[in-house]
Amino acid sequence: MQEPGGSMLVEGPVEVVQEDGTIARSDRPVVALCTCRRSLDFPWCDTSHRGRKKRKAPLPASERHAE
Repeated sequence: MQEPGGSMLVEGPVEVVQEDGTIARSDRPVVALCTCRRSLDFPWCDTSHRGRKKRKAPLPASERHAE
């Protein structure tokens, strides 16, 4: 199962041979593999593919409703 632009869920245990020849292993029952290459924990997904929501700035005091 794959989330568009996101991760691919794979039943574990999993061994991933990376481009440099190193092997990443996980014994978890289900593993999320990164497909967007934004993860800081590549090849495992850390949800970096999700957009970060910007917080709204608080209203200036002059625009707040009086209670």
